[in-house]
Amino acid sequence: MTIRPLTANRLQETSLAQEVQFLLARARAQGNTRANELLAEEGLKVRSFSVLSLACSGMNPTQRELGEFLHLDPSQIVALVDELEKRGLVKREVDPSDRRSKIITATNDGHTLYDRAYALTMAAEDDYLGTLSRRERAQLRAILQKIAF
Repeated sequence: MTIRPLTANRLQETSLAQEVQFLLARARAQGNTRANELLAEEGLKVRSFSVLSLACSGMNPTQRELGEFLHLDPSQIVALVDELEKRGLVKREVDPSDRRSKIITATNDGHTLYDRAYALTMAAEDDYLGTLSRRERAQLRAILQKIAF
């Protein structure tokens, strides 16, 4: 009996490998894996980097906005903000337009770390999308933005 190795290449011929939902999930997993590997140097993961990025945006997002934008449960957002706050990277402030809400802003240390982490995420993107031309990357970004928003 011959044992054939199970490889991803062999399975590319399946109907699953043609489904958009599967392709998006697989692409996301590959991108997040590479980004998490590089972000680990700074003690971050993709999710915590995402929160830090939005805190550095100057948009003063509330915790609720973070959860909605990132499609995360409020308890997940609280845990991520708690972690970043413990490290002195973000702070919670009362939202002047709704005193019950907290806005999340980056500290100076948060901005400094964000700059380094952003460079790492761009390196991960270069690795992950290395087979695409600049034009194809721009097209992919435009298509994904159209789908996501």
